[in-house]
Amino acid sequence: MRARLFARTALAPLALALGLAAASSSQAAVFVVDALADSADSGAGAGLSTLTLTVGELLMSSASLDDLWSAGALPRWSNANGLTGDRFATGTDESGQPAGTLIGTNFGLLNIDGFSAPFGSLVGQIGSGAGSYRLLGTSFSGPAWGSGVLTLFYWDTFTPDNSGSVAVSLAAVPEPAAWGLMIAGFAAAGALLRKRRAFTTA
Repeated sequence: MRARLFARTALAPLALALGLAAASSSQAAVFVVDALADSADSGAGAGLSTLTLTVGELLMSSASLDDLWSAGALPRWSNANGLTGDRFATGTDESGQPAGTLIGTNFGLLNIDGFSAPFGSLVGQIGSGAGSYRLLGTSFSGPAWGSGVLTLFYWDTFTPDNSGSVAVSLAAVPEPAAWGLMIAGFAAAGALLRKRRAFTTA
C-alpha cells in the first residue's frame, strides 16, 4: 500500500512539472513593421526569426489604434486595420497634417497571392501560398494557422512613397494540449494529497 502511494506521489510532481514547463514556454516581444521595407508586394516583410510558431498555439497581437503608417499621397494614412474608412488628422499624429484634415479613406481590398485584405493593413504569414496569410490588424487572438516563422507585412503594393511604421506586440502561448497536461498535473497532485491525508488519518 505504501509503495503504491509512493509511486503515485512521485508521478504527480512529474506531471505537474511537465505541464508547467510547457505553459512557461510562451514567447512575447514587440516588433516594428515598416510600411516601405515590409510592403507585401515588393518588400521583405518583417521576418520574426525569434518567434517560431507551432500550428494550434495561441497567437495574440496588438497595435495601437493611433499608430499610423501611409501608402503615399493623401488620403492614405491608416492604422494596422488598414484603409477602411475616413480618418481625420488630430494635429499631433504622424501625418503632420492640421487637425480635421482628411488623411485616410476606404481603399477596399487588395489581393496578393490569392489573399485579400484591406490596403494598408497588418497581415501575418506562416508558410507560403494563399492559406498562409491572416489579417492581424490592430488586434488578433487565435490559433496559429501553420508552423514556422511568422512574417509581418504592410499590405500594399510597393511604392517608394510608403512611410511610417507600426509597433506590434506579439505573444504566443502553448497549444491547448500543454495546458491540459498542466491541469492534469494539478488534478493528480490534489488527488494524491487527499489520499495521503486519508491514509495518514486512518
